[in-house]
Amino acid sequence: MSDHKHDNKHEHNPVKHNHYHDHDKDHDHSHNHSHSHGHSHIHEAEGNIKVAFFLNLTFTIIEIIGGLLTNSIAILSDAIHDLGDTIAIGSAWAFEKISYKERDRKFSYGYRRFSPFAGLVNLIILLTGSIFIISETIPRLLHPEKVDSSGMLILAILGVGFNGLALFRLKGNKESANIRTVFLHLVEDVLGWIAVLVGAIIIYFTGWTIIDPILSLGIAVYILYNAVMNFKNILPIFLQAVPKNTNQTEIEKELKNIKNVKEVHDLHTWSLDGEYNIVTVHLVVADDTSVDDIIKIKDEARHILTEEKQEHYTIEIEFESEMCKFVDC
Repeated sequence: MSDHKHDNKHEHNPVKHNHYHDHDKDHDHSHNHSHSHGHSHIHEAEGNIKVAFFLNLTFTIIEIIGGLLTNSIAILSDAIHDLGDTIAIGSAWAFEKISYKERDRKFSYGYRRFSPFAGLVNLIILLTGSIFIISETIPRLLHPEKVDSSGMLILAILGVGFNGLALFRLKGNKESANIRTVFLHLVEDVLGWIAVLVGAIIIYFTGWTIIDPILSLGIAVYILYNAVMNFKNILPIFLQAVPKNTNQTEIEKELKNIKNVKEVHDLHTWSLDGEYNIVTVHLVVADDTSVDDIIKIKDEARHILTEEKQEHYTIEIEFESEMCKFVDC
């Protein structure tokens, strides 16, 4: 006997239609507020990624032209990085939109995995761009070239402004791994342009052109480091590791404390996108347990799993005399 139960406000991706609620016998009217808020929040996040994309695209064009005119490897390096960012943010925008689609016969869990997949694509772009920048910067360290510090200064101010505005738009929408990766792109851009701004001022007053490739190398190493760190956060999602916000030992302990539950086993928890957690579990009861008691057990188990931030759960009831059919039970 198994129970395949979801809290309706979490069952699918956040984009819902009212007819789903109408057929849910356990529906609480308070879900409507959550649904409306979630729907609004989704469109806000998607709209902010869209703004960030066009801001980044516009400034990338300005940056490439400015980097060539000023002969600054730091600016050209960041232009290549921003070009990668533009592609990354564009793909993030597209994949984030897909991830809100409702589940269907092809994707029975919905399309949420497209969001961390976009984040993974973006990280690959970051890693590739960083390695390219480093390879282009090393020759300039050995043979510094003259740069237009005044032009660098102007571009740096524009860079802080454009990327700062895009960063501001995304600061409240960092729930998914995808959006967190886009946010990381923009944080790096702002910090990079602040570094270029400081470097341009130093070059303007001292003439030390070697500052330019040093800045380029520093920006590339910083990007590389953060990309690797973010990759370590996304990888467990694809490997179906226990989510960071899930204490599996505590969940098992609470389920064991339910009256009439003899044993808990085959407990699995994983996440679709870093937010939407899934759990399956087997609860063993005595052979003479009544239907009413089983209903009470499942109700309490649902409550525990919901409190533990598990959005989608499957509960199977087994009797003591049954032999578990799963190899890893």
